[in-house]
Amino acid sequence: MPDFKLADRIATLPPYLFAEIDRLKAEVAAKGVDIISLGIGDPDLPTPQFIIDALYEAAKRPENHQYPSYVGMLSFREAVAQWYKERFNVELDAKSEVVSLIGSKEGIAHFPLAFVNPGDLVLVASPNYPVYPVASSFAGGVVEMIPLLEENDFLPDLDSIDAATWDKAKVFFINYPNNPTSATATPEFFAKIVDIAHKHNVIIVQDAAYTEVYYDENKKPISILETPGAKDVAIEFHSLSKTYNMTGWRCGMAVGNATLVGGLGKVKENVDSGIFQAVQEAGIIALQQGEPYVKEFRKIYKERRDVVVEALQKINISCKVPEASIFVWARTPEGYTSSEFVSKLLQETGVVVTPGNGFGESGEGYFRISLTVDTERLKEAVSRISQL
Repeated sequence: MPDFKLADRIATLPPYLFAEIDRLKAEVAAKGVDIISLGIGDPDLPTPQFIIDALYEAAKRPENHQYPSYVGMLSFREAVAQWYKERFNVELDAKSEVVSLIGSKEGIAHFPLAFVNPGDLVLVASPNYPVYPVASSFAGGVVEMIPLLEENDFLPDLDSIDAATWDKAKVFFINYPNNPTSATATPEFFAKIVDIAHKHNVIIVQDAAYTEVYYDENKKPISILETPGAKDVAIEFHSLSKTYNMTGWRCGMAVGNATLVGGLGKVKENVDSGIFQAVQEAGIIALQQGEPYVKEFRKIYKERRDVVVEALQKINISCKVPEASIFVWARTPEGYTSSEFVSKLLQETGVVVTPGNGFGESGEGYFRISLTVDTERLKEAVSRISQL
């Protein structure tokens, strides 16, 4: 039997965080424990029926059964541009400043292949979605984590990065509203990082997948592209996944600087064949007609958020009240590391949460709760946590 060895880039990877959680969850479930999974941020709410109906009608048309455009149907990209105009007052050229993605994860994973050469420095605000450093490493980049600290409202301290590092950096990955901390970015922060990026010729990659899950109409998350000059240096990734409960549909977009969008499009020409056109047509309908449904989703998530935060506060587990995202980021009880607390919680109560250190060293001392089960199950979960 031949011995086929994995490539070094794969063999040296740590276990993918959420795959490891699934493995541990299965072990405990096999013992007959009732599992309540608050680990992965996969919405439990169904995709609205009008989007499903649009897919059904589009899937019946033979012209949608052929290869789609690598960069996306122009009509889909125009719908994205129109949505950005209505939501953020950002003007986009649908032909050159929008590219469709098979979910934003795919686009983020491929982006470094377009712009990161071996040895290039990539900055990643951390704790972070694991794909940012992994994709950068796959491209040969050298990754440096920039810590997100609670005392800075989980925004990177840009002044702590010296000029030599800025000069060397090729890309800076940021993510607001943030996963896992649920922090939101201010206009002042975006203005500052855009200014620095201009001065040091740094590409800003902003992952904006959670902008539409917010809890106060007066505090809507903003797009980095609202910042003057941002389109010179930034690309923003977005997705229909969390907004319209379409995680399994794999439909997203990247927008912003035409060179950055075009470079990503070049990679996609060589590695995939685009989104099924029927899914794109359904995505158009979601972008055009989905806001009334999203408002209802926000109400549900707000109720869940309040249940969790109130319960944690009662048992003296510290957490900030999230203004956006589908997560609550909380401190582990005194005396536990993140992994120790999460493991004890799973084994003794059947409740699955995510250890903060799984998102990077700066996440140590925290754990993440995902608001993706119904309110009654959440109440049961926090009741179990309180008895630990």
